[in-house]
Amino acid sequence: MSRIAKNPVAVPKGVEVNLQAQQLTVKSSKGSLAHAIHPTVNVELNDNVLTFAAADDSQKANAFAGTTRALVSNMVHGLSEGFERKLTLVGVGYRAQVQGKVLNLSLGFSHPVEFAIPDGITIEAPSQTELVVKGADKQLVGQVAANIRSIRPPEPYKGKGVRYSDETIVMKEAKKK
Repeated sequence: MSRIAKNPVAVPKGVEVNLQAQQLTVKSSKGSLAHAIHPTVNVELNDNVLTFAAADDSQKANAFAGTTRALVSNMVHGLSEGFERKLTLVGVGYRAQVQGKVLNLSLGFSHPVEFAIPDGITIEAPSQTELVVKGADKQLVGQVAANIRSIRPPEPYKGKGVRYSDETIVMKEAKKK
């Protein structure tokens, strides 16, 4: 059996888990997330604890059990505490501003870039050069942060661009005469 699937997922107060057939729905005040359970995975809910097991002894069933446990754990964590990703804008004149459901970015292009904020995501700009992407869905938070970063990824000579706050850029040496 998968080592990850052996660990049960505790459901905190304020989070409601509903298991019907092969569909798992997690709800809280922050929203609702659903996941379709693979037929080779058995899920049980007892006393606010979710347990996962493979239906047979195949390697595929073990892999699906571990993956399902990780995804459901992320759903429960996201709806109880939430996920966030911090971005930093490095460069002269690089600025970010949130206006409603649109993120306005000034990243050294000849025009400002407007990024539409998807549903389920909130973006905050504590300062002009910092962004915080927050949401309940871990995959969506990471994808939105990656999409913002891809507008102007950090370049290796001066380090200018949009980077994750914990990211280190290996700088290259400039061309010599």
